[in-house]
Amino acid sequence: MVEIEIDGQKVEVPEGSMVIQAAKKNGTYIPHFCYHKKLSIAANCRMCLVEVEKAPKAVPACATPVAAGMVVKTNSEKAVKAQQSVMEFLLINHPLDCPICDQGGECQLQDLAVGYGKSASRYQEEKRVVFHKNVGPLISMEEMSRCIHCTRCVRFGQEVAGVMEFGMLGRGEHSEITSFVGKTVDSELSGNMIDLCPVGALTSKPFRYSARTWELSRRKSVSPHDGVGANLVVQVKNNQVMRVVPLENESVNECWISDKDRFSYEGLNSAERLTKPMLKQGGRWHEVDWQTALEYVGHGLTDIVRDFGADAVAALATPHATVEELFLLQKFMRGLGSDNVDFRLRQSDFSAQTKGAPWLGLPIADLNRLNSVLVVGSFLRKDHPLLAARLRAAVKAGAQLNVLHAADDDLLVRIANKAIAAPSAWALELAGIAVAAATAKGAAVPAELAAVAPTDAARAIAASLINGERRAILLGNAVVQHPQFAQLHALAQVIADITGASLGFLTEGANTVGGHIARATSAQGAAALFDTPRQAYVLLHAEPDFDAANPAQARAALGAAKMVVSLSPFKHGLEYADVLLPIAPYTETAGTFVNCEGLVQPFNGVVRALGETRPAWKVLRVLGNLLKLSGFEYDTAEQVRDEALAGFSAAALDNRAGTALAAPQLAAAGLERLADVPIYHADALVRRAPSLHLTNDAKAALRATLPAALFDSLGLAAGDAIVIRQGNASVTLPAARSATLPANVVRVPSATPASAALGAMFGEISVEKA
Repeated sequence: MVEIEIDGQKVEVPEGSMVIQAAKKNGTYIPHFCYHKKLSIAANCRMCLVEVEKAPKAVPACATPVAAGMVVKTNSEKAVKAQQSVMEFLLINHPLDCPICDQGGECQLQDLAVGYGKSASRYQEEKRVVFHKNVGPLISMEEMSRCIHCTRCVRFGQEVAGVMEFGMLGRGEHSEITSFVGKTVDSELSGNMIDLCPVGALTSKPFRYSARTWELSRRKSVSPHDGVGANLVVQVKNNQVMRVVPLENESVNECWISDKDRFSYEGLNSAERLTKPMLKQGGRWHEVDWQTALEYVGHGLTDIVRDFGADAVAALATPHATVEELFLLQKFMRGLGSDNVDFRLRQSDFSAQTKGAPWLGLPIADLNRLNSVLVVGSFLRKDHPLLAARLRAAVKAGAQLNVLHAADDDLLVRIANKAIAAPSAWALELAGIAVAAATAKGAAVPAELAAVAPTDAARAIAASLINGERRAILLGNAVVQHPQFAQLHALAQVIADITGASLGFLTEGANTVGGHIARATSAQGAAALFDTPRQAYVLLHAEPDFDAANPAQARAALGAAKMVVSLSPFKHGLEYADVLLPIAPYTETAGTFVNCEGLVQPFNGVVRALGETRPAWKVLRVLGNLLKLSGFEYDTAEQVRDEALAGFSAAALDNRAGTALAAPQLAAAGLERLADVPIYHADALVRRAPSLHLTNDAKAALRATLPAALFDSLGLAAGDAIVIRQGNASVTLPAARSATLPANVVRVPSATPASAALGAMFGEISVEKA
């Protein structure tokens, strides 16, 4: 530690700290623009000039390291005069358009101009003009004349998002921030650049000109999308969500959120919002009152249980539903006498019986401190953008990232070792890593794996895990969705036991852990509830044609059912549903999500419910009362939460595989499907956010990607139509060429209207030119 003096006060800070960091610890504010605690130091705005004793000139506080005995003055005449001079230079070319600027009211330049600016400008020449640029549907660069060249956006792209999408051209007054020629900004974290911009140069395109910051009320919430559970500030005007920005929480999402978290609010006001209960009669839909709809559901379920037994009724939810909703759904079903309730819609293999809820295996914040990590079967950047950013930070600090996957996607980070293989070969690859690790450690090779010969990649990955001090094996969404999930889990457990690594899951939804805690799971799993069709289905937030592991099978089962009840914020499933009950999205209800590290995060509704929408927990409570089931006397969401989480502790989280190890089978010989869940098709809310569906990520989800050799052998050009057959189903999609896929793997995204006609997410397919 080093002791220095700031404005007459002594302060101790770590050696290597900058003066601005010491001042912050001391509670002293130094004005700045380019400095940001999460970014490298650029020292190019010079607003933080301070006086340091014995230094001939004022020095930038952000780029001046502390030294023992240093005496700093932040508000001396010399420092203040330097800061005022810098402010005068910054304002020379700045346009006087505060009245129409979206940043007005929350602008750093405005705030500091009040404190350090003059009332009149001495500059008489013409101001410079910087032409606007189109960088995509999310970020507006219409007024780049406002840019003060702090380069926060440039540094964020390089250092946090992992890709340099902005850079600075020119010198002096000809300098300007721009994207690469003809390129848009496509990072899944790009919206954070809007927050970082200290002026109104980068603004939110969907939010542009829709509200003034002082008109907005701010309310805390939690993201409903992925396993991080990013903390949000939802900004509201006239009972409508206008904007979503991050709420800083260093142990969860730091100060970032993904574009999915930021822009999905557009879906809340979609034309597809369901605002009144609806019944289908004679093939036509009619709006009805709640009493009529609920009594219809109650009578229908009672009749089916009486005529066919309780096993003829099934309930399916998604991991984006709250703990309260999932808890009451399973309680309602078990009150009817049925165990058929599950939220794991995209999982197909349920033979792995684990003791507790699968979780990350370590706190989210510890990802930054790992030395070695193996990520298996994860489209990391798109499935978990914020976890990818943390692993990127770990690699920058010297960690080794190893990958086993079927697509060699650019993760925008240095990969130490990778094994790219078809999904059917993953078990063999993991077995090779286990054998290599056992051999290197001098441990006994499990008898089931005795015939496995490790590849060079397997040996390198094993060595990386053994040599790391803090190591982890992380299983991605595609592992859980894999038809051999139980075996992959068991093999990963063997590797973890041999190497001493922690084993964890990169959980799919905001409430995957919470769903297990709420006991919204059945022994046979969700897939069996479609495989053996039931007479009645209750769907909670679920859209099985997009959310199920086998959409075609799900649609067939729903179409054959006598009754399908859909509890959803949106009009969906009009072909197979009989009743639509409008329930509240996360912004209109109180609830709880349990994130991937097991952190319980309750939240409240931020706006009044739209139309006659009701919170799902209240709808399920009333249904329980209508059917005279016991234990449905709740007045608040908190009462439901307390009962659902009673007895929950870290002991309820357990990743240990419950399946016996078996010898891995040989990989399949034919063409295999690899089905990613595209980032902007993953759940009902993002599927209805217009701006997100104008991005390149959303457009890429609407085509099939072929390995280069297959693409060339079919004589295709980019965008040509191909016919993909899977079982008895077929779809026609535009084709794209990839040099990063194994020769026998075709990537056909799931959760899209086209893929809804196909079968399972994995399996044998055939491809031909249309």
